[in-house]
Amino acid sequence: MFRVSNNLIGILNFVTFLLSVPILGAGIWLSRQADTECERFLEKPVIILGAFLMVVSLAGLIGACCRVSWLLWVYLVVMFLLILLLFCFTIFTFVVTNKGAGEVVSGRGYKEYRLGDYSNWLQKRVNSTKNWNKIKSCLQDSKVCQSLIDDRTSTPVEVFYQEHLTAIQSGCCKPSSDCNYTYVTPTNWNITPTTSTNPDCSAWSNNASTLCFNCQSCKAGMLDNIKSDWKKVAIINVIFLVFLVVVYSIGCCAFRNNREDRAWK
Repeated sequence: MFRVSNNLIGILNFVTFLLSVPILGAGIWLSRQADTECERFLEKPVIILGAFLMVVSLAGLIGACCRVSWLLWVYLVVMFLLILLLFCFTIFTFVVTNKGAGEVVSGRGYKEYRLGDYSNWLQKRVNSTKNWNKIKSCLQDSKVCQSLIDDRTSTPVEVFYQEHLTAIQSGCCKPSSDCNYTYVTPTNWNITPTTSTNPDCSAWSNNASTLCFNCQSCKAGMLDNIKSDWKKVAIINVIFLVFLVVVYSIGCCAFRNNREDRAWK
């Protein structure tokens, strides 16, 4: 008699298989259409994710519905490793995003960010020239500073200082307050001699394609953005982890059913 657990595993894996098709298709489309470094950076993970989901879901589907015990066994091993990996990644995410936050600046509506405030592991990732060049390309392609250039060229300095800028805008689109540069527009400042030891002062440029994209504050702003996103991902991971444990348990029941059916034959 075909068991309920086999049906459930079959249905769940059929849905997963259907989801894997557009994911894999999106990865292949990106590989052919990508014009920027940012887009090329995404194509491989998307293709790998789509292919992985497709293969695993097929193994679970065939193993449960066609009672192929060895395929179901492979499926359960992969699921166990996935649960273990996801658990470790979730713990790691909470650990590396525990440090770091923006600093409140007197008389400013926005915060400023220091690279040294974040975890050493995250700092090493953005301090890698290869990694940062890719990230910087993504930031420039997304035109994170464009709204400051287009919409606020006539913004008075008092109004700009009260703006609630994002972490990336604060770190990448304007010089640090330590530099004491004179405001002209949000992305144009009179560079005056400064006694500040902040290395970002010499890295700032009024050139719209450069601005502070090579600054430590830009890397810190990026890490603050990553920290916020990763914490949200970690919460989703916990929910997904519970779901995977439930699916794994149902899969174990289906595997046991397959073995019992074979024993009766």
